[in-house]
Amino acid sequence: MEITTQPDITISERNLERLEDMLDSLPANQPGMDALHQELDRANIAPPEQMPPDVVTMNSRIRFVVEPAGKEMEMTLVYPDDFAGQKDQLPVTASAGIAMLGLAVGQHNEWCLPSGQTARVRIVDVTYQPERSGDYMR
Repeated sequence: MEITTQPDITISERNLERLEDMLDSLPANQPGMDALHQELDRANIAPPEQMPPDVVTMNSRIRFVVEPAGKEMEMTLVYPDDFAGQKDQLPVTASAGIAMLGLAVGQHNEWCLPSGQTARVRIVDVTYQPERSGDYMR
C-alpha cells in the first residue's frame, strides 16, 4: 500500500504497544505490515487519557466517506484477533484500516488500490472512542 498523502496522526500509547506486539507476532511478509509500521513510526503518541476525542483509535466506531464513490459508512476499527467477519468491522491490517488509524474528524488519507487507482477516506465522525469513554484497556 502506498500512501499518497501524509496527514498528521495521533495514536495512544496503549494502542501503539498492542499494535507493535501484534506486528512482532505476524509473519514478516503479511500484506500491509510495512505500511502499518510506517504509520506507527510517524505518529504523534499520546497517553490514552489525553487522546483528543475526535481521533480514530483502536475499537473506535467511525463514520467515514470513501471517495471517489462518495459512500458513507460506519464501522469499528478492530485488531485482527477481534475481527469476526462482520460487515461493520474493519481490521487495522486492511489498507482502509491503516489509512484511518489516528485520523481526526475532517481529515482524509489516501492509498493505492491493487488496481493502481487511488482511494480516499474522510472521517465524518467518531461516534465511539474507548479513550473518551474511559474504556481504553482493551
